[in-house]
Amino acid sequence: MNHAISRGLATCLLPALTLLVSSGADAATTLRMGHIWPAGSAVNQQVFEAWADAIERESDGRLEVQNYPSQTLTPANQAYDSAVNGIADIAITLQGYTAGRFPLTEIVQLPGVSSSAVQGSCILQSLYDEGRIDQEYDDTHVLFLFTTGPAYLHTRDTEIETPTDLQGLRIRRPSEVAGEMLERMGAQPVGMPAPDIYSAMQRGVIDGLSFPFEAMKVFRINELTKYHLQIPYYSGALVATMNQRAYQRLPDDLKTVIDDNSGMAWSLKAGGVFAELDKAGREQALEQGDVIHEVADPLADPDWSGPLEAGTRRYLGRLAERGLDQAEGIYHEALDLRDRCAVSRDEAS
Repeated sequence: MNHAISRGLATCLLPALTLLVSSGADAATTLRMGHIWPAGSAVNQQVFEAWADAIERESDGRLEVQNYPSQTLTPANQAYDSAVNGIADIAITLQGYTAGRFPLTEIVQLPGVSSSAVQGSCILQSLYDEGRIDQEYDDTHVLFLFTTGPAYLHTRDTEIETPTDLQGLRIRRPSEVAGEMLERMGAQPVGMPAPDIYSAMQRGVIDGLSFPFEAMKVFRINELTKYHLQIPYYSGALVATMNQRAYQRLPDDLKTVIDDNSGMAWSLKAGGVFAELDKAGREQALEQGDVIHEVADPLADPDWSGPLEAGTRRYLGRLAERGLDQAEGIYHEALDLRDRCAVSRDEAS
């Protein structure tokens, strides 16, 4: 009797178990993606949500991307490591948040290398694709690299046209290298997180800052400034990268979906979004009657070339001291890539 009942139960349960196993085999693989931009931002919606939608669509729903904006998955300064150790399957972050970890990548951030986010993204992705900086990312699986637009100089009360106009001004610095250049020109560099800039400007703690026009609008700093010097002084490098184990455990056809949504196409798409946001930030400044001066090619400008080139030489010299002898060649290759990536000048205008 008991054996008969057991056989009957087994017969009834077998189809259900088979369905369960089959459903598990067909279940979607979830990838957790984290970054710093707010959920409502154009960067999140037009770059990262768009990337996630492409992955889910092209995998026929077998890959799902859970998006964690606004540092909700991992803090900004731990984002890259979160992709290394698997806390995030995918992380998007600025290399500058881990200072000194990506010294060759940060060459692209030097003055005069790029004049817009599209150009900078093209240069940075090209250097990676050509094997010039890829060794800095051996611990993750890179999806694509890109840059912000140039961080210009913006001030509240002082009109800046030449380096001497910076004398004594307290300027929020975007990086250590940029801060050194500001100090050499007589400014007092001040370090602080981007969200603190508005209140610091409002209270007179700083007189100005170096920021892309995109961020000037996002963080509402345009409201507090009147003068802008549009000089390609510094650009932020960024990376979208994936945990190696998360990539390797995918079947080959899903790896192909990831590969098809990696590299230059998405680099340029991200750069294009930042370029459009830079335009919007600049237009906002013009609409409120601000004064904008422009130095299109600072490395050929008689006033600006000296201090900016000196800062560049100091940075490359420090890399050589660390044994990174290829740094000089990468810098010149980045400058050569400007022509190939010159479409960005249209994006910047």
